[in-house]
Amino acid sequence: MNVIDYQTAAAAQQSRNADRRVLIRVEGLSKSFGNLKVLKNINESIREGEVVTIIGPSGGGKSTFLRCLNLLERPDGGRVLFDGTNLSDKKVNITKQRQRIGMVFQHFNVFPHLTVLENITLAPTLEKKMTKAQARARAMELLERVGLADKKDEYPSRLSGGQKQRLAIVRALAMDPEVLLFDEPTSALDPEMVGEVLEVIRGLARSGMTIVIVTHEMGFAREVSDRVFFMDDGVIREQGTPEQIFQNAADPRTAEFLRRVML
Repeated sequence: MNVIDYQTAAAAQQSRNADRRVLIRVEGLSKSFGNLKVLKNINESIREGEVVTIIGPSGGGKSTFLRCLNLLERPDGGRVLFDGTNLSDKKVNITKQRQRIGMVFQHFNVFPHLTVLENITLAPTLEKKMTKAQARARAMELLERVGLADKKDEYPSRLSGGQKQRLAIVRALAMDPEVLLFDEPTSALDPEMVGEVLEVIRGLARSGMTIVIVTHEMGFAREVSDRVFFMDDGVIREQGTPEQIFQNAADPRTAEFLRRVML
């Protein structure tokens, strides 16, 4: 891409993003574990329908930042606002807010004693007061979408790693969240399983779902992202379109990291 094409693409993306409402806003976000400062005064926003990938070296604060977005980690300083609601406010029902913020973890976190179908229908029936029939119908629709309908009566121990992660994604989707957070969803998978999980996430991105994903899959980040955050040493050192980050990184640390991981 030449300079003119790059500038045109970047301007067009910024224009599209500016028309979307801000869904997540962090202001002065800080977090420490003992004497270790993991997040340092981060200010950033994510708009509805955006796909934002977070890349960077291990220990840079990526997963902690993600977990602060739904208060699985409570910040020491600053605010996390979701659709205008300050999640750190003690008056806020954080359980209700988390129903709007789905999360998929690195190690699946599915219930081993429940079948695939039961894993998916449990939360909607308990937390959203859906009938069992409604929850089952929604679960089957989602299982069809990710190619697991024939596994509905299986237990997780009978599933491959990729199938377990697809189940985890479906379980999050069953609550009809407004945003999905993914914390390195492929890092625990065998290489041949990675593609099937990434394809599901691609489909969600194409559907317009708001997605924030921590990943080490650089090609995937470049392909699906509206914006890429590069995090290191507790700060977002650089953020921009995939073209800006992967082809024209302005920060020397970003450029150094990408040179090393994309050899």
